[in-house]
Amino acid sequence: MKIKNFLSDVSGASRVTKKRLQSFEQASPALTDMDPIGSVAREWHPGLLELVVTSIKPASKTAKTIRLERTDGKKLPFFYAGQYIVLNFRIGESLISRPYSISSAPFEARGEKPFAEITVRRSRGDGFICDYVNDELKVGDVLTGTMGLGQFYYEPLRDAGHVMALAGGVGITPFVSMAREVAAGSLDIDLTILYGSVSSDDIVLKEELDRLDDECPRLKVVHVLSGEEEGWTGERGFLTADIIQKYSKGDTSYFICGPQAMYTFLRQELKKLDIPARRVRFEVFGQAKDITAFEGYPAELKDRTFTITVVRGISQVEIPARASESIVVALERAGIRIETGCRSGECGFCRTKVLSGNYFVCPEGDGRREADKDFNYVHACAAYPTSDMKIKIPIL
Repeated sequence: MKIKNFLSDVSGASRVTKKRLQSFEQASPALTDMDPIGSVAREWHPGLLELVVTSIKPASKTAKTIRLERTDGKKLPFFYAGQYIVLNFRIGESLISRPYSISSAPFEARGEKPFAEITVRRSRGDGFICDYVNDELKVGDVLTGTMGLGQFYYEPLRDAGHVMALAGGVGITPFVSMAREVAAGSLDIDLTILYGSVSSDDIVLKEELDRLDDECPRLKVVHVLSGEEEGWTGERGFLTADIIQKYSKGDTSYFICGPQAMYTFLRQELKKLDIPARRVRFEVFGQAKDITAFEGYPAELKDRTFTITVVRGISQVEIPARASESIVVALERAGIRIETGCRSGECGFCRTKVLSGNYFVCPEGDGRREADKDFNYVHACAAYPTSDMKIKIPIL
């Protein structure tokens, strides 16, 4: 762009307007449906995708990696390493959605045979969708989903050149995506992964992590075992301030992904190191495992079941809702579709108007705007009924 002076630049607007009018006069009177900008936007952000399962392979003794490809064979949407995909499952009468961090790398979604992978671990009795994915999902099954969601990714204007990933359990998945990008030369960072597991025979994606560690000098993977295991020569214990400091170097950004208990523990450990808040990133962790454990929850109501009147357009329906489960879960159980994303109270996909009734909002990750609080909106994945309620949701 050539800059002249104030008057010349301002007066240039009239010249541009004149040229535009001349172009209009010279244009063909025939209408055209060409939309090159829109075509590019739709290719990179196509919205709801139809995806087919093309392979399922073990990632550990309790986890599997699911490969997904578009049914139309096209490239997958753009996403950053660390973001997640929301998949929809039809189970019985219910349409249930779940977010999963993408364990494959962005460059693999844009290649000759584009794909995305998620790695899902069996639950410990508190997540039937995880068990469904591990036990029931098979090659050839078709799902719908939306991908490229979330804020858990490296941003060079904000984050340091050295990233330390603190992972626990299946929380390793977004960091495997980052590691693949680093090894491919598509992500310009030095990445250190401190990965906490209970036992060496159940480290998720261990073979791939160790292979990438051997091949890429900008990547370092450190396994930390919390369980007693004879013959283990690596790091032991939890991801404490001491071990974090041991592997930190210079200016470092800390990315954390794992179970809720790990978040509580690491917040205290990171405080000991006086790490600036701008250098710490926590991934959302899904719905609270036990909402009754949070301060302020009316424990005397935890076993109660209330009635929620759901308004959609001019129709109304009443559904049962347990006080210990979110409004989203009650809707899904009743076969009523509501759009969800993070299922952690942050993204706002399930923003819902409360017309009447009382509720408890999970204080961990309450992403509502102040105006929403004033006008009685909730994020349904993080709101729990404490009385009969009446809510209004969109028609999908």
